[in-house]
Amino acid sequence: MAKKKQIVLGIESSCDETACALVNEKGEVLASVVWSQYDEHRRFGGVVPEIAARAHLEKCDVLIRECLDQASLDFKDLTAVAVAAGPGLIGGVLVGVMTAKAIAFAHNLPFIAVNHLEGHALVARLSNSISFPYLLLLTSGGHCQILEVAGVGKYKKLGATIDDSAGEAFDKVAKMLEIGYPGGPNLEKRAKLGNPKAFQLPIPMKGRAGCDFSFSGLKTAVRVQVERIGALSDAQKNDMCASFQAAVVAQMRDRLEHALKIFKKDFPKAKDLVVGGGVAANGAVRQMLEEVASKHKMVFSAPPINYCTDNGVMIAWAGLERLQLGLTDKLDFKARPRWPLEDLDTNA
Repeated sequence: MAKKKQIVLGIESSCDETACALVNEKGEVLASVVWSQYDEHRRFGGVVPEIAARAHLEKCDVLIRECLDQASLDFKDLTAVAVAAGPGLIGGVLVGVMTAKAIAFAHNLPFIAVNHLEGHALVARLSNSISFPYLLLLTSGGHCQILEVAGVGKYKKLGATIDDSAGEAFDKVAKMLEIGYPGGPNLEKRAKLGNPKAFQLPIPMKGRAGCDFSFSGLKTAVRVQVERIGALSDAQKNDMCASFQAAVVAQMRDRLEHALKIFKKDFPKAKDLVVGGGVAANGAVRQMLEEVASKHKMVFSAPPINYCTDNGVMIAWAGLERLQLGLTDKLDFKARPRWPLEDLDTNA
């Protein structure tokens, strides 16, 4: 008798995207749907947690049914259900977790609580030939860290932001410059039209020991410049975007150089440099990573752009990776607003 295919439903609701996907053990994406809340949050210039939670509640069940219909499957065809159980905005996380638990209970399916960050950390393995261990730059709206990834659930943090994340800095600077929401993508578009040397901005942490990041001082420097100039012209806004982005990329390059020295001592034969998270969609960041990888004779890998921002595919894939190791969770698992990657335990 042919072995039944493993198909995992992944649910993501940790911030402002409601998403679900179906992925099988071969890494084939059978269906994927993402509903963005940009319009709901646009007038506030950022994500409002209560509005996000209500939107997840309205959309989650509808999108799951749409996902199943897209793949011509039903709940009886599933092997397990995985959900982003933290970290994130707790209201939204709870919506996803309770939905996944209900499905698992009603259809007698294994329940897998996926760390949202592990979804970002592993999704590049879905579309690239990447073996453990690898060095990961995980950079998003809520996080910015460098990690050694030795396996599923096996992470060693080499550095992290001591204040704001890179994604948050992109969004806050975009808001200062009044260039619209979502800030990160709009800032990148503007940066392509500007001069990265037009404004002298600091590169925080450059040259310092360790691998930590800092972005709050850079945001302050932009604010000081904006207040000094007053109303910026479109050309000046483009230049500021380019200058800010260049400073962010320069800091990332410096921090990665420090991290690579540690990583190569820990894993002399490892060859992969991987990026994950929403900021991984930024073209300037990717170009820098390609240059760093080439310099160190490593292979740079990144997920497809649509798997960089929050999505159900990364949760389903991480769920599959954990399922294949026998790592499932009980239905009394509690959603977590904070859940460091290095706290994961594959022996649980």
